[in-house]
Amino acid sequence: MEIAELAVPRPVAPGRRAAPARRAARELLLVATLFLLYKVARMAVAGRVSAALANGESIWHMERLLHLPDESAVQHPLLVYDLVAHLANGYYAYVHFPATVLTLVWLYLRHPAHYLWTRRVLACLTAGALALHLLVPLAPPRLTALTGLVDTGRRFGPTVYGPPDTDTLSNQYAAMPSLHVGWALAVAVALVAVTRGRLRWLWLAHPLVTLLVVVATGNHYWLDGVAAALMLGVVHLVLPAPAERPAREGPGVAHDAPEDARLTR
Repeated sequence: MEIAELAVPRPVAPGRRAAPARRAARELLLVATLFLLYKVARMAVAGRVSAALANGESIWHMERLLHLPDESAVQHPLLVYDLVAHLANGYYAYVHFPATVLTLVWLYLRHPAHYLWTRRVLACLTAGALALHLLVPLAPPRLTALTGLVDTGRRFGPTVYGPPDTDTLSNQYAAMPSLHVGWALAVAVALVAVTRGRLRWLWLAHPLVTLLVVVATGNHYWLDGVAAALMLGVVHLVLPAPAERPAREGPGVAHDAPEDARLTR
């Protein structure tokens, strides 16, 4: 009789079964809210076109003084080969945000402690970027005549921007720092931290490709990427990575309940 009773699975309380779904929905809402607040705030600091163009020329001259490679050399293959232009524009338009979201989802499911850390890192990095957008409006190379760079998105497609004078959905004069580079580097560092083996360093190819893409498409200067990397480095100093746990982490596992309870902090 006792053996038979042990063999019968115990029913799971409906509230406990729904808890992971509620936590996931809460996290999704939180991340979406933070992103929307950033977009609204970024639009609020738009409109300083003259200052942005002047700053763009200053950045261009500074890069020449630092002997950084001319961005036009990176853009040249896109102007020669339409396929390369389409691939670069597509990477800029369609990889940045989905790659970040997919990484956050995977970390949430498999490594909650690192998910919480990465979420905080991205939030701090984005807040710092917004502050710099406010202090230093900056026109991208494609909108700065001095650079001679082409807006490859508008010429070859696809593009995520409309004409800057009539674009009410984005602030195109907020090039520094490059959050494309910053977010790509942040998620790559997170993935390197939670994976094992020498091949895990290949995750760093994502921010490297992203840097080349944002420069080649005329959306950012080299220094925009450098600023993002430096800002991320400061954030990592303030928010060090959590210690790796030996056991598999997951929000649906009972022993991870204390970790999950901290996800919304």
